[in-house]
Amino acid sequence: MKTNTNYMGLSLDSPVVVSACTLSEQTDHIVMMEDNGAGAVVLFSLFEEQIRKEEARYKGVFSETTYTFAEALDYFPDLEDFNVGIDDYLDNIRKAKDRVDMPVIASLNGITNEGWVDYAVMMEQAGADAIEVNIFFIPADISLSSADVELRYLGIIESVKKSVSIPVAVKLNPYFSSMGNMALRMKNAGADALVLFNRFYQPDFDINDLVVKTDMHYSESNEIRLPLLWIALLYGKVNLSLAATTGVQTATEVIKYILAGADVVMTASSLYKNGIPYLQTMNKELRDWMARMGFDNIESFRGNMSQQHIADPTAYERANYIRILERVK
Repeated sequence: MKTNTNYMGLSLDSPVVVSACTLSEQTDHIVMMEDNGAGAVVLFSLFEEQIRKEEARYKGVFSETTYTFAEALDYFPDLEDFNVGIDDYLDNIRKAKDRVDMPVIASLNGITNEGWVDYAVMMEQAGADAIEVNIFFIPADISLSSADVELRYLGIIESVKKSVSIPVAVKLNPYFSSMGNMALRMKNAGADALVLFNRFYQPDFDINDLVVKTDMHYSESNEIRLPLLWIALLYGKVNLSLAATTGVQTATEVIKYILAGADVVMTASSLYKNGIPYLQTMNKELRDWMARMGFDNIESFRGNMSQQHIADPTAYERANYIRILERVK
């Protein structure tokens, strides 16, 4: 069974990709991912806020101590040449590229136009095969219109795409009023792929201590339905790669996402729970299912359950919603 696939022009041996997570902070882990069958790895996200915070701390210490004694002038490197945080990230890209053959995709979460562009260029220069633009933006300012939010996304995509020559994927949220039209506009802005969907931080409350809880939960398999819906709707209608993420716990979710039309399926929580070698299990179960169903390769069943290929396209629309309600009596 051939499980090779193409993701925004990159050749992958498997559609199972490790999504951005802390497991990729160590090069040995990245090597283990490839050895166990990962098609590619998306490195942990580089957050511009963290870099800016470290730079500010550095400047503060620099200004307070530089002139305390003469030798202090040699204690710090020149500030113009100092990139706190980014150096380690770029070094991680280089080390990974030296040791694995699978695509290494950098992940960038910026806050300023300069940050998006500057760090994207550095990532490309370090050897990244592609960049995943992780636009984690919650429009909490109620004066922002939907048009403002959309233009912000499109502006980021255009700026990054103009600054690099490698493919650019956009990890986005599902909350646009017209998801299909926004996907088309992102494609026109230069996106090579869409990653559906970003799991935004959603707070909880501790009712005894009256504080906002900032814990994070792994995704569950029942969370695949929203990205499954939109991948099935977008497949064949927007000419770009589609990556699925969220809720991928087993090969079952991988198969469902590919049937909907995904080029690759990303997972992290399953590896936190079961260990990196679990990638072998997911790939084996995918191949076993393909053999049982008579599929020789990924292309032979990709998109078979998308809206444009099923016998009843209304299954994805309002008509099916009415049928479901009629059954609940």
